Amino acid sequence: MVRSSTRVAIDDLSRAIIEQLQSDGRRSYAAIAAAVGLSEAAVRQRVQKLVEAGVMQIDAVSDPLQIGFARQAMIAISVSGDVQSVASALAEMQEVDYLVVTAGSFDLMAEIVVQDDAHLLSLVSGRIRAIPGVTRTETFLYLKLIKQTYNWGALSAR
Repeated sequence: MVRSSTRVAIDDLSRAIIEQLQSDGRRSYAAIAAAVGLSEAAVRQRVQKLVEAGVMQIDAVSDPLQIGFARQAMIAISVSGDVQSVASALAEMQEVDYLVVTAGSFDLMAEIVVQDDAHLLSLVSGRIRAIPGVTRTETFLYLKLIKQTYNWGALSAR
């Protein structure tokens, strides 16, 4: 998901709709409407507005291990020069599923999903370190996933 620079106000009804979809992304508009006290048409319109505004997206989240990707890692990256150009190059890589600009010891953090260690080596050594401006990388291998959630919509941000 690419974040919009425009902040959209989220009221309690929109938050409730988001929570319903996070619980079950295949839940029908009719079921959501009954749960939040709106009409089906009103729910459909709100969901469409939330998606168009970039507030949320509705996707299937798969388990990489179950579909043939044996390695996940976070790559910390130091950059000299234009961080945004390095970030843009990383964002184009299919293996990168999460990318943030950070403050601290590293300029960027990129979560990657690869088939195996050979794929990881090729990605880091052959492609990421070859991006102009990349001066250093540090790889943090995921040994075991303990928790992963996507329920921010249910949290209060008021």
